[in-house]
Amino acid sequence: MTIMQGAMNNFRHVIASILIWLLIVIAGAMGYMVIEGWDLLDALYMTVITYSTVGYGEVHAISKAGEIYTMCLIFLGVGFYLYAAGAVIQFMVEGKIRLIMGRKKLDRDINRLKNHYVICGYGRIGRVLCETLKDAGIAFVAIENDERRLPVMDADKVLYICGNASDESVLAKAGITHAKGLVAALATDTDNVFLILTAKQLAPRIKIMARASGRSSKIKFEAAGADFIESPYEMGAVRMAQRIIRPSVTSFFDLTFSSKSKDIRMEEIPVSASSPLNNVTLKNSGIRQNYNLIILAIKASDDTMMFNPSFESLIKAGETVLAVGEPENLKRLEKELNPRA
Repeated sequence: MTIMQGAMNNFRHVIASILIWLLIVIAGAMGYMVIEGWDLLDALYMTVITYSTVGYGEVHAISKAGEIYTMCLIFLGVGFYLYAAGAVIQFMVEGKIRLIMGRKKLDRDINRLKNHYVICGYGRIGRVLCETLKDAGIAFVAIENDERRLPVMDADKVLYICGNASDESVLAKAGITHAKGLVAALATDTDNVFLILTAKQLAPRIKIMARASGRSSKIKFEAAGADFIESPYEMGAVRMAQRIIRPSVTSFFDLTFSSKSKDIRMEEIPVSASSPLNNVTLKNSGIRQNYNLIILAIKASDDTMMFNPSFESLIKAGETVLAVGEPENLKRLEKELNPRA
C-alpha cells in the first residue's frame, strides 16, 4: 500500500467515525426530548456534556427515567466518543509521521541518483517532459516551488524537491554536481536566466536546456550559459505548419518518437569501445540482416553528422548511431553497440 493510499484509508475511517458519533448525538438528544420534554438545544447540550464527561450538571431537574437513560448513554456513547476522538488524533499524528517518512524516502532515492537530469518547474511543460523521461527510463528529479502541485507529483510518483530552483542549497540537494543535465522550465524568462547562472556557478560543465518564451529571449539565455534553447510556442507553430505541409512525414515522426509505439521507433545508440562492432564496416556489421534496422545517420565524436552513411562506413567507439526499426530490435542492437549500458 502506498503512502497516499494509506492516508486516504485513514481519512475515510476518521470521517466514518465522526459521522457515526454525530448520529449517536442526534439520537441521544431525541431521547431527552421524548423522555423529559426538553427543547432541542437543551437536549443537545445535555447529550454532549454526557458524552464528553465534563460534568457541568443537568440543565433541568431530571426524572428517574431520565437518570436511567443518562446512564445508558454513558455506557453506550462515551466509549465511542473516545474512540472517535482517538481516531482523529491518530490520523493527525500518523499523517505527520507518513509525511516525514515519505519525505525521507524521497531524499534517500534522490541521494542515490547519478548522471540524472534536474527538471526545474512542474507546470504543463515540465510535467509532460517528466512523463516522457519516465516512460524512457531516464532518471530525473523535479524541483517545484508551488506547494499546490505537490499532490500531483505524488500521484505521478516522481522524485521531487519542494523549493526555489534558483536556490543553491535546493540545487545541491537535487545533486546538480553529479547530474547529467538540467532543464530550466520555470514560468518566466527572468527566473530561468537566474537559474541558469546559478546552475553554471555550481556545476560549470553541466548541460542546460532552457525554455524560452520567444526568439528575443534566446540571446539572454545564450549569454547566461544555456546549451540548448527551445521555445514551445515556436515549436508548436512549426509543428502545426508541418502537419499541413507534410502530414505523412509528421505522422511518421510522431510514431517514431513515441515511447509507447510498438511498431517502429527511432533511437540514438552510443558505440562503446568494448562493442564487438567497433571498427567494423556497416556492410559487415549485420545490422540490416540480423536486426532488420535502418541506419539513418552516424554522429561522430566531434558532433559532425553523416547522413545516410555508405555500407563502407566504419562504426567507431565514441560515435552515436541513429537507427530506426522495431523497439525490440533496437534494444538488441544497443546491447551489441554498448554492452555495459
